[in-house]
Amino acid sequence: MFKSKNPTVYFIALGAFALGMASYVTAGLLPMIEADFSVPVAIAAQLVTAFTLAYGLGSPIFVALLPAHMQRTGLLLALVLFVLANAASALSVDFTTLLIFRSIAGIGAGVYLATGIAASAAISPADQRGKSIAVIMGGMASGTVLGVPLSLLLAERFGWASALWLVTGLGAVALLGLLARLPRLPAVRATPLKAKLALLADGQVTIILLVSLLAAIASLGMYTFVAPLLASSEQGASYSVMPFLWAWGVGGVLGSFLIGPLADRFKGPVLTLWIMVILAVALFLLPVSLSAGAWLMMLPIGIWGAVGWALQVPQNNELLKAREQQGDGNLSIALNESALYLGSAIGAAMGGLLLLQEWPVWVLAISAAVVAGFGALLQLFNCKRQSATARLSAHPS
Repeated sequence: MFKSKNPTVYFIALGAFALGMASYVTAGLLPMIEADFSVPVAIAAQLVTAFTLAYGLGSPIFVALLPAHMQRTGLLLALVLFVLANAASALSVDFTTLLIFRSIAGIGAGVYLATGIAASAAISPADQRGKSIAVIMGGMASGTVLGVPLSLLLAERFGWASALWLVTGLGAVALLGLLARLPRLPAVRATPLKAKLALLADGQVTIILLVSLLAAIASLGMYTFVAPLLASSEQGASYSVMPFLWAWGVGGVLGSFLIGPLADRFKGPVLTLWIMVILAVALFLLPVSLSAGAWLMMLPIGIWGAVGWALQVPQNNELLKAREQQGDGNLSIALNESALYLGSAIGAAMGGLLLLQEWPVWVLAISAAVVAGFGALLQLFNCKRQSATARLSAHPS
C-alpha cells in the first residue's frame, strides 16, 4: 500500500467508495423495498438491472459525447448527478420513480469512474499512475466490502432509504473535496465522435477489452454462485456464506491496493497474464478445496478476490497508454467498465442455465476456470504480439 503524493486522488477514491456501495447495496435492500412498495421480488430486482445496464451501456455514450475541454467539469457533473440521483432515490414514494433514479445514478457512476481514473492519471507523475489507479479501485472495492455491510446495518435500523442517504453523504463529501482541490486537467486533443468510436478498431484496445470481458464472465459470474457451491457440499452446507464472501471482499481490497506498486514496476501485459493464470487456478481449486474441507475454500476465494479486483489496475493503465496520443483514454476505460458489467451478466446467465439443466454446481467453478484460462491464452497472444511489434520498431527492415 502507498501514500499518494496528490491528496486529490483520495477524494476521487472516496467517490469511488460511494460508487462501490451504490453498485452492490441495492441487492441487500430488495426485501425491504419489496415490502415497502408491495412489489414482487422479481420486480424489485430490476432496480439492480436498471443501475447496471445504465452504468454499463449509458456511461460510454456520455463519455464519448463529453467535449475535450470539459474533462474536469464532466467529472464534477457526473458526481453531482450521482449524488442527486441517490438522494432522489431515497426520497422516492413509488417504485417507478425509484427505478428511474437508480438508472440515472448508474449513468452518473459510470461516467464518474471513467473520468475519475483518467483524471487521477493526468494529475499524477508517470511513475505513479498505476498506484493512483490502484487507490481508486481500492476505494471502490472497500465500498463493496466495508460500505455495503455498514449501509445494510443502517437500513435494518432506520429503513432502506438510510442506506442511500449514506451513499449520498459520502458522495457529497467527495464532491466538496474535488471542488476545492481538483486542479485544471491537462487539455486533451479534441476528437470527433466518429473518430472516438474508431477506437474499437484499435487491435490493442480490443484485446484488452476481450480479456476484461472473459475475466468478468469467470470471476464476477462465479461470484453469483458462491452460496450454491458451498451448500453443495455436506461440510459446507452447515456454514454461513458470509465469511466466504468477506474473504473474497477482503482479498479484493488488498489486491486493489497492493497491485499499484507492481503496476508501475512491471510491464502491464505481463502482469495481466500472471493475474489471469492465478485467477484460473484459484477458480479451479474452489471445488477441490471444498471437497477437502469447507474452510480450506477460504484460501482460493481470497486469492480469487485479490486478483479479480487487481486486474483492472494494469488493464486501465494499459488502455490509457494505448490511447494517450488520441486523447480518448477515458472512453476506453468506460468501455472497459461496460465489459465488466456485461461479463458479469453473461457469467450469471450461463451459470443459471447450467443449473437449470441440473448440472452439478462444481461444474460452474471448473467452467469459470476454463473461461479464465482462455483469457490467459488471449493475453499470452497479446504479450507476444506486443513483443513482436517492439522488435519491428527497434529494427525496421
